[in-house]
Amino acid sequence: MGQHSNIVARRVVLGLALAASLSALVPAHAADLLVDAKARGTLRIAMEGTYPPFNFKDPKTGQLAGYDVDVARLVSSKLGLKPEFVSTEWAAILAGLAAGKYDVIVSQVGINARREQAFDFSRPYTYSSPQLIVRKNDRATYASLADLKGKKLGVGQGSVFEQQAKAVPGIEVKSYPAAPENLQDLAFGRIDAALNDSLMVAYLLKNSQLPIKAGARVGAIERTGIPFRKGNPQFKAAVDRILLDAANDGTLKGLSVKWFGIDASRPQ
Repeated sequence: MGQHSNIVARRVVLGLALAASLSALVPAHAADLLVDAKARGTLRIAMEGTYPPFNFKDPKTGQLAGYDVDVARLVSSKLGLKPEFVSTEWAAILAGLAAGKYDVIVSQVGINARREQAFDFSRPYTYSSPQLIVRKNDRATYASLADLKGKKLGVGQGSVFEQQAKAVPGIEVKSYPAAPENLQDLAFGRIDAALNDSLMVAYLLKNSQLPIKAGARVGAIERTGIPFRKGNPQFKAAVDRILLDAANDGTLKGLSVKWFGIDASRPQ
């Protein structure tokens, strides 16, 4: 009986020690992101930087430009903060946010249930839909993703388009870290089609010299928001108010028309 009691006591002590060590690994609850950012005076903003017309380096100035950049500057300004941009490959951008390498992502991050389990999102600031891109001389007609069975489809690595393509059996999905490589492979015939944002497709047709054209829209309307780590209600409320005001006073519409030629700030 005494030996049994000693064993139980040792287990209790070991259990308490283990719990203490695990709790030490969990960081204490930090101040709301709004408080932290205002103390620094900056908002650390991640974006891909290779995704025109949303976010890309202007070849003339070498500076980041695009719709997302304008939205990020608007939000930062209204918060009274200086934007601090961090260019990050899309495949690692959400992991970087989870690790605290930056405060937010403003880079056409689609809002979906899976991502909402890991992050909080602002209200949507862009609405668009998935669209195929094909070669100009391609006589095939792809009216849906199912029509691409047995074909090669290029998508962005880690994107919602990659998830949608992989959900259709029979498509050979090829993932790319950035859009330019994807579209070059399409132009050279290494893939049969590409899947991307309809707003990007419209921009490409206007500005790209590649022999490509718009294909069918093949999915539901997607909502884009600004993700950040959970547990920051003051920050979320402030950003949501800024985006709501910008939608109501026409600011977002103006930025959208500037870059896309249409109002993508509201569902079509």
